[in-house]
Amino acid sequence: MKIDLQKISIRKVFIGYKDSAEEGVVAYDGKLDIRPKYQREFVYKPEQRNAVMHTVRHQFPLNVMYWIENSTGNYEVLDGQQRTLSICQYVNGDYSINDLYFDNLTKEEKDQILNYELMVYFCDGTDKERIEWFDVINTAGEKLTPQELLNAVYTGPWLSDAKLKFSKTGCAAYHLANDGGALLVGSPIRQEYLETALSWINSGEVAAYMAKHQHDKNAEKLWEYFQNVVAWVRETFTNYRREMSSVQWGELYNKFKDKKFDPKKLEKEIVKLMQDEDVTKKSGIYPYVLTEQEKWLSIRAFTDKMKREAYERQKGICKKCKKRFEIDEMEADHIKPWHEGGKTIAENCQMLCKQDNRTKSGK
Repeated sequence: MKIDLQKISIRKVFIGYKDSAEEGVVAYDGKLDIRPKYQREFVYKPEQRNAVMHTVRHQFPLNVMYWIENSTGNYEVLDGQQRTLSICQYVNGDYSINDLYFDNLTKEEKDQILNYELMVYFCDGTDKERIEWFDVINTAGEKLTPQELLNAVYTGPWLSDAKLKFSKTGCAAYHLANDGGALLVGSPIRQEYLETALSWINSGEVAAYMAKHQHDKNAEKLWEYFQNVVAWVRETFTNYRREMSSVQWGELYNKFKDKKFDPKKLEKEIVKLMQDEDVTKKSGIYPYVLTEQEKWLSIRAFTDKMKREAYERQKGICKKCKKRFEIDEMEADHIKPWHEGGKTIAENCQMLCKQDNRTKSGK
């Protein structure tokens, strides 16, 4: 990784400053992308933004920033976006501090700000080096998410199009996933919708998918996949419940999209399970009715009191091997299995030695 430290005045950085909203923000005579299309929105709170200007006005040192040279020979802010935006927005007159805008300052006060020198590292290197370096410097301020880190590396037309669809306020993916009830949790502007879609389409291998498609003209394939997932969910599960927002729908779609289900039958089973007190993870009902694997449900465990009652009733004798054990050498088991209607109550509890219980349950 090639790194070169330079001092650049705010005056020079502010030249050509232009905020085109969701199309990005540029400065430094048009040579610096402060917030490229792939980057996150401005997330500093007013007090954080004001603290940056307090530092500048008092000539205190700001943390070093990092710019990375892109394929066109210009630069993109690798680290320091929020600080740079705070400064440029104040000089541009977008906000005031204690009712004082930049234009309200004296010439001496303005020059003091404009002549302030930012410490900037100019960086260049391979994709792998960029990811590793970005991860190292991502230790302070508004910490980047893993997806934001990847966005800073795999720039290009594909990512710009993907962000328009998945990462903007009120983006198409947000409207689609929330029309009829939310199917995802998280925030588009923090890249959580994009990260989820990428994880679904490539079985969790987000970076690999981005590397493969970095130079594609658009993200239409990802968008089409996401639309198919949402459509499949709405058709398969016709009655919306808030628990559906926590389900990894892409994983289920990938496995079951070609299998026919009866929505009415599924809904009847879901209603029953939603009312079952032994099912402690209600969002797990959806993968359960498709897979019939109890692991999704987190069936309520027997309490220590129930275990002790069963242990004393059995006089410490394992119901299977008929040997005696201490209570901490045994585990609770449903006499009548849960899937056959057995409840997690004292009367349905028996104690088995750990070996027999794990053999019985296939652990």
